[in-house]
Amino acid sequence: MELVFLAMLILVMAVALGSGFPVAFALPGAAILTIGTAAICGYIFAGNTDAYFHTGGPSQWLSAGVTNLRGVYWEVERDTLIAIPLFIFMGIMLQRSKIAEDLLVTMAQLFGPVPGGLGISVVFVGALLAATTGIVGATVVAMGLISLPAMLRNNYSPSLATGTISASGTLGQIIPPSIVLIILADQLASATDQAGTARKALYKEATGELSMPSAFDVSSTSAGEMFLGAFVPGMVLVGLYMLYILGYAILRPHHAPAVRFEGRMDFRFWRKVFLTLVPPLALIFLVLGSIIAGIATVNQAGAIGAAGALIMAGYRLHDGQDKATFIPAILALAGLALIGFALANFDMNVKAVNSPEDSLGIAIGTVGALVLLVSLVWSGIRAFRLDDTLRGVMLETAKTSALVFIILMGAAMLTAAFRAFGGEDLVREFLNSLPGGFWTQFVIVMAVIFILGFFLDFIEIAVVVVPIVAPILLADPEANITAVWLGVMIGLNIQTSFLTPPFGFALFYLRGVAPSSVRTTQIYRGVIAFITLQLIALFIVGAFPQLVNYLPNRVSFLSDTAPPPRNPKLQYCLDQYVADHLANDDGETMAAIQRAGGLDLSPLPNDLAKKLSGSVENASGAIARLDDVFEAEAVIEEAAVEYRPKLEQVRRIQKDVRKLQAELDDIQTSLNRFGSGLTDEARAELERERDRHVAEIERLRGEIPADWEEVHKDFAALTGEHRKQQLTYQRMADSAYSDAAEVLAVLEATDAFTALGDDLKSIRGDVATGEPEATVEKLKELERRFREVAGAGDVLSPLSKARRTLDRKPDERETAVEEYENAVAEYEAQLEWRADATRALRDEVACYVSTIQLTLGARAQDHLTRDQALFLAACSSGHRDLSLNF
Repeated sequence: MELVFLAMLILVMAVALGSGFPVAFALPGAAILTIGTAAICGYIFAGNTDAYFHTGGPSQWLSAGVTNLRGVYWEVERDTLIAIPLFIFMGIMLQRSKIAEDLLVTMAQLFGPVPGGLGISVVFVGALLAATTGIVGATVVAMGLISLPAMLRNNYSPSLATGTISASGTLGQIIPPSIVLIILADQLASATDQAGTARKALYKEATGELSMPSAFDVSSTSAGEMFLGAFVPGMVLVGLYMLYILGYAILRPHHAPAVRFEGRMDFRFWRKVFLTLVPPLALIFLVLGSIIAGIATVNQAGAIGAAGALIMAGYRLHDGQDKATFIPAILALAGLALIGFALANFDMNVKAVNSPEDSLGIAIGTVGALVLLVSLVWSGIRAFRLDDTLRGVMLETAKTSALVFIILMGAAMLTAAFRAFGGEDLVREFLNSLPGGFWTQFVIVMAVIFILGFFLDFIEIAVVVVPIVAPILLADPEANITAVWLGVMIGLNIQTSFLTPPFGFALFYLRGVAPSSVRTTQIYRGVIAFITLQLIALFIVGAFPQLVNYLPNRVSFLSDTAPPPRNPKLQYCLDQYVADHLANDDGETMAAIQRAGGLDLSPLPNDLAKKLSGSVENASGAIARLDDVFEAEAVIEEAAVEYRPKLEQVRRIQKDVRKLQAELDDIQTSLNRFGSGLTDEARAELERERDRHVAEIERLRGEIPADWEEVHKDFAALTGEHRKQQLTYQRMADSAYSDAAEVLAVLEATDAFTALGDDLKSIRGDVATGEPEATVEKLKELERRFREVAGAGDVLSPLSKARRTLDRKPDERETAVEEYENAVAEYEAQLEWRADATRALRDEVACYVSTIQLTLGARAQDHLTRDQALFLAACSSGHRDLSLNF
C-alpha cells in the first residue's frame, strides 16, 4: 500500500502542476492530501492510522514537514538564503534602469565587424548580465527586444539568433552570483550530513570498526564555495557558445554576416564603451572578488551588489541635469576610497582606540561611510522619483523572493511525504541495485534531472530531487565526489530546463517578444545546438573535476581560516608534496641532514644534544619511511587489480542481503503487529513470504566466494601496513623538525637570556631582607620574563619556589634565599654553555631547521605556505576512490 500512496503523491503533484496550479501550493497540497488519505484509509481498513506509512504516522510526518519549513526559513544558521532577495534586487534594478539595454547596444556596435559578431556580443552581454543580475526572464526579454530585431535585420538565421538569445539568457543560472547555486548549496548542506552518517554506517558494517577515520568524511559546501566552483564551468560554457557562433559564421557566412558599425569609433564612442562596460565589470569584481578574497560572505556580497546596482541606477536614471548625473557615483567612489585608505593605514577597532592615530583613522572611516551613505540615499531618491523605478523594483523583488521561499517551504513538505511512504528508500535501493557502481547511478540521476527539465522549473528540481538523490551519491566512497562538484554538475544540468521544450521558460519569454515572422519551430530548432553545447560542457566538467574543485580549494587553503597542515584530509596530498619537493631540491635536504649529523654537539647539555642528534636520525629515517609509504601504496594498487572485482561482487551481494533483510524485518513486524487480526490465509501468505526471504538470503550468502574472508584479511593487512608506515613516517618527521626547532629556539634566545642577568642579581637583597609582598611582585615579573625565554625552565623552577616560599611562608626566608641562589647558579651555568653553543651551532642548526621546515616539518606549521597551499589545492581537486577501504 505504501507504493500506492507514493504513486498517488507523484500523480497529484503532476496533475496539479500540469493544470497550471501554482507550484507554491501544488507541492505542499499534494503532500497534505496524500498523508491525510493514507491516514484515513489506514483507520478504515486496518484500524490504525499508521498502517500505510513506511515508518511513523501522519502526525509525525506532517510535523516533520513543518520542522523542515522552520529549518529552511527560521534557523539562524541557514542564513545563506538571505542573499537571494539581495541578488534579485540587484538584477531587477540593473534591468529596470536600462543598464542591460546599454550593454547590449554598445557591445553589438563593438563586436559587429567580427563574423558572427552580433551573436558573440549577445553571449558576451549575457555572461555579464549573468554575473550581475542572474534573472533569466529579464535577460531574455531585454535581449529579445533589443538584439533580435537587429540580428534579423542583418540577415541572421532566425534559428541561430533565437537560440543564441535564449541560451545566453540562461547563463545566469550557472555564472555566479546565481539563485540556483544558493538553493543548491542550502540543499546540499543537509544532504552532506545525511551522506556522512550513511558512509560511517557503511564503514562500520564493512570493517567492523566503530569509528571511521576523518580523512574519509564527506566534504560539505557553502554558497561561497558553489560560486567559486561554478565560475570556471560558466566560462567554459561561454567559450563553447562563442566558438560555436564563430564557427557557424565562418562555415555559413550568409547566415551570420559581419555588421560594420556605421558611426565613427572616435573618443565619444570609446567613452560610451568605457562608461557602459566598466561599471558592471567593477560591480562583478566587487561582488565575486569580495567572496573569492574571503573579505565578504555571500550575504555581505549580496548587499554590496544591491548597493552597487542602486548607485549605477542613480547615474543611469536622470532627468536631463547632465552636470549632476554622475555626482552620486563620484561620491560613492570617494567614500570607498576614504574607507579603503582608513582600513589600509589605521587600526579600525573602535573598542581598542588608544592613540590619536587610531581616532584619526576611525574619523576618516566614518566620513567615508557617511559619504557612501549620502550617495546611496541620493541614488535611491533619484530611482524613486524618476519613473517610480525603485518602487517597481522593490515590489518585483518582494514577489520573486516570496515565490522562491514559498516553493522551498512547499518542497520541504513534499520531501517529508515522499520519505513517509518509503520513496527515499525506494530510490536508494533502485540506484544501489544498478550494475556499474557509482558512475552508473550518477548518469541515471543526471539523465532523470535532464528529462525532468522538460517539464519542471529549476527550483522544483533543486528542492525536490536533490534532497533525495544527493545523500546517496555523496555517501558512495567509490568516486568520493565533493558536494560542490555535485552541485555544479546539477546546476549545469538544471540550466537546460530553461531551453528544453515544451516548458522551457526561456523559449516562452522569447516567444512573447519575438516578431510574428519568427516561427515557434525556428525557436525550438535554434536551441538544439545550445542544448548540445550544454551537455558537452557537462561532460567536460564531469571528466575534469579540477575545473570545479580547484578554485574553492585554492581560496580555502590560502585564507586565514585554512585547515591546519595536520588536518587528516590533507595528509595524502601533503605526503605527495613532500615527496615532490625532496625529488626536486637537488639533494639540498639530504645535504643539510648530513651536515647536521656531523656537528660537534659537546657545547650543548645532554638533553638538548640528545634532541638534536635524535632529530637528525629521525629526519633520515622519515625520508626512508616516506619511500616505504609509496611502496606500500604501489603494492596495494597491484593487489587491487584482483581484489577489486571480488570486493564489488561481495559488496553487491551484501547489499542485496541488506535489502532482503529489511523486507524480512517489515514482514516480521507485520506478523507481530497485526498477527491476531489477520485471517489464516493472510497470515499463511506472510509466513510463506518470510520463508522465501530467509531462503533467498541464505542463497545469496552462499554465493560469496569461499575464500573471501581470507582474501579480505590479506588485503586489509596490506592497507594496515600502509597506514602503519604512514603513521611512522609522520611521527618521525614531526619529531625531526620539532626537536631541532626546540634546540634552535633555545640558542636564539641566548641574547634575551643574557639580558635578564642584571635584573636577576639585583633582587638578591630584596629576597634576603626586603618586604615579602613587594619582593613577591618583583619575582612574579621576573618569572614572567624568564617564561618567555626558551629553555629557561631550570632557572624558572627555583625562582618560582623562592617566590612561593615568600608568598606562603614569609618566616622561612632562608629557604627562599636558598632557592634564589639555586636559580642564580643555574643561570650562571646556562649562560656559559649558551654562549659557547650559540657561537658554535646556531647558524648550522638554523640552516638545518629552515631546510626541513617545508617538508618534514610541514605538519608542525600553524598554516600552510603559499606554495604548499597551491600544491594541495591542485592535488585535492580530483576525486580519489576510497572504496577499497570499505
